[in-house]
Amino acid sequence: MAAIVETASVSAEELAEWAGVGPAIEETRAELEALATTLGKPAPRLVAVSKTKPNAAVLAGVAVGQLAFGENYVAELCEKAPLLPAEIQWHFIGHLQSNKAKPLVEGVPNLFVVESVDSTKLAKKLDNAVKASRPDRPLRVMAQVNTSGEASKSGAEPGDDAVELCRYIDKECENLVLVGLMTIGRYGEDCSDCFECLATNRDRVAEELSITGPGGAALELSMGMSADYVQATQCGSTNVRVGSSIFGSRAYKASSAAADEANAAKAAASAV
Repeated sequence: MAAIVETASVSAEELAEWAGVGPAIEETRAELEALATTLGKPAPRLVAVSKTKPNAAVLAGVAVGQLAFGENYVAELCEKAPLLPAEIQWHFIGHLQSNKAKPLVEGVPNLFVVESVDSTKLAKKLDNAVKASRPDRPLRVMAQVNTSGEASKSGAEPGDDAVELCRYIDKECENLVLVGLMTIGRYGEDCSDCFECLATNRDRVAEELSITGPGGAALELSMGMSADYVQATQCGSTNVRVGSSIFGSRAYKASSAAADEANAAKAAASAV
């Protein structure tokens, strides 16, 4: 991985500022492996959530073999991706406005998966964008389900709505591959009911639509963040999104994250 890191234009001093990232990733991996051994199942994929963090922080993770990184903001990811190793597998995990689907797909050639598909409209926009810019490489996506029932969170409602969203992606979007379901649990509370709800919806989708993941694997469950990834793993998560316990608290960058937030606010205001 050292050769990969050396290809990026980041100084040794910048890398040194983020020297704690590598050990934090390795510690989290070890915790997940130990937990998985206890549970008798494979460890979930660790997605290091690097939103608002500089390129040096990402490279510090790459140096210890971390290639799955999560980002929330289209503008920020489109700035980062061209400057960082092509081997990185970018997971888009934030709320995605349908008008940002095309810029995201075009701006990030190594976009690995969009985990936050919450509507048929967004699914179709992504499908069209992939058809136009990378028709030979279908895009992996996950259907986001609002298992907590909170108005502040995006996602299809559990049950029929979640099944129909997954059905639409599978049947109507030939350039997308449904690989799993994603949810965000309630912040600061016991989220076991949210995680169990997602697992139930995944099982229903798989049964009613006869869908499996790539290679016949079970559809994934993306659930669990820094505060609750242990509980999520116990509930069957195959993909945990860990940020603050690896990189520390967020540091917003006005030129990217704030720009995305401002655009989202404008869109919300115009919809009122």
